[in-house]
Amino acid sequence: MKRLDRNHALLVVIDVQEKMLPVMDGLVALERNLERLIRGVDVLEMPVIVTEQYSKGLGPTAGPVRRALEETGGYAPIEKSCFSAVGCNAFVDRVKESHRKQLLVTGVEAHVSVYQTVVDLLGRGYEVSVVADAVSSRAATNREIALQRMAAEGAKITSTEMALFEMLINSGTQEFRAISRLVR
Repeated sequence: MKRLDRNHALLVVIDVQEKMLPVMDGLVALERNLERLIRGVDVLEMPVIVTEQYSKGLGPTAGPVRRALEETGGYAPIEKSCFSAVGCNAFVDRVKESHRKQLLVTGVEAHVSVYQTVVDLLGRGYEVSVVADAVSSRAATNREIALQRMAAEGAKITSTEMALFEMLINSGTQEFRAISRLVR
């Protein structure tokens, strides 16, 4: 796999919903990093795909994350019922239509929907980077096991700042200043 390239990458936000988010381990940092990523990829003019698992029962994408998506024009959730987003034709179609081969994956729960989506995307030949500080599970142990398994399957593990600066490449630009403000 090669370095993340904003011209070939897109952000995937998996199931960050009202009834799920409050019970996630490390909630404050998770929300902050998701918002930073959403706003950062907007600065970099990258597409975002959002999924919601059974929104009738789990609600829509949660407050601050949904607001960041709405403010950047990226809130167009794909409803799904299977854990892996790849099991949803609308998701697969949107990824194909993007013509992007690098997927930057975030969301909850790391050991269920995130893990299954990542493994299925890798199986389809995509380059997948999992943003470790922007994924979570109810239990920290499940998150850690999921990150280990995803890495073993071939996913890159990254962080919010690392991913944004990797795609930014240069300092001294308006984009650099905007991203620097986001990560402070």
